[in-house]
Amino acid sequence: MESFLAKAKDSSRVLGALSGSEKNRILKEMAEALRSNTMNLIEANALDMSDGEKNNLSSALMDRLLLDEARIEGMAVAVEEIAALKDPVGRILDGWVTEDGLNMQKVSIPIGVIGIIYESRPNVTSDTAALCFKSSNVCILKGGKEAQNSNKAIADVLQAVLERNNLPKEMISLIPDSSREGVDKLIKMDKYVDLIIPRGGEGLIKHVSANATVSVVKHDKGQCHTYIDKDAKLDNAIKIAINAKTQRPGVCNAMETLLVDKAIAKDALPKIKSAFDEYHTELKGCAETQTIIDVAEATDEDFDTEYLANILNIKVVDGVEGAIDHIVRFTSGHSEAIITENITSAELFLNSIDAAALYVNASTRFTDGGAFGFGAEVGISTNKLHARGPMGIEGLTTYKFKIYGQGQIRG
Repeated sequence: MESFLAKAKDSSRVLGALSGSEKNRILKEMAEALRSNTMNLIEANALDMSDGEKNNLSSALMDRLLLDEARIEGMAVAVEEIAALKDPVGRILDGWVTEDGLNMQKVSIPIGVIGIIYESRPNVTSDTAALCFKSSNVCILKGGKEAQNSNKAIADVLQAVLERNNLPKEMISLIPDSSREGVDKLIKMDKYVDLIIPRGGEGLIKHVSANATVSVVKHDKGQCHTYIDKDAKLDNAIKIAINAKTQRPGVCNAMETLLVDKAIAKDALPKIKSAFDEYHTELKGCAETQTIIDVAEATDEDFDTEYLANILNIKVVDGVEGAIDHIVRFTSGHSEAIITENITSAELFLNSIDAAALYVNASTRFTDGGAFGFGAEVGISTNKLHARGPMGIEGLTTYKFKIYGQGQIRG
């Protein structure tokens, strides 16, 4: 492991010397290489899909795991979109002259070597590799074992492009030891690794955060809520709620709990249930919800569960303040939404809740690097320091100060 990481660290100097135009050209080659290897990638993915069926993976996980021609094309397009972004490295973020006549420049630089630990979705391999390459960061990738064949095939394609351009393949690498012990070694190798980004289940996040000596930016669970206020347009609210839950239930920005103002609950809940029944959503509700519609009980444990499935909690709350109280108790700091035509209620909601993304009259499903205009994302950070929300190339940089003098000494 140490020898592997030392090579990765050494390759960061080579990557840092590449110009923006060189990086963009290579990224475009990677996109075309993904396209030309579509059938190979699908064949590798079929092995993972077969194993997933044998291991009884949920339908949501199987959906996240699947690669087909359309998704591989989407991967290639994402790499091209990243290539088209402005280079985040070498920008002068600020500049000034001190009283001593020193010319100060605050300049963006890559973080260095980044370890990314993720689960299920093989497209994360190409997305994160491209984002790191664009921002001149070396990436060490550790995907989930359920996608090991797909991830290796994708990494092989990207590494072949690096080697054709006489670049070290260690710039984009899968961790050589993907066991639990291997990961535990990686997260303590602060001599070679500058940042760890874990994205996945709650257990993974807690383990990495508790045991890493390398700096960690967490991409925690998505305990997302949507609140329908008494001043909402109900048809619009239901449309948004349906999208937030059912458009893709197995992702972190899908809604897990729907909050409904008690002032409209008796009228709204039957309509909400009817709408979700069409999508075969399993509904659970608080005691007050159960007096209005026929649903299973939702406990505090349910309200704290990220289902990643077509299951939805419903709770009746006492206005916007009741919604805020519930969200403050259960939020993971990911994405929260209010549906209302009352600007005062909307602003109270926005200013009272501490989350990475807060929406008024829109679906939480928009919390995504592509939707935010970042091209793609390494993940969605629930940290408060360094990076928050969809973490694109800007979040993969830090800065240093360049100071120009004319012989000044400090008295």
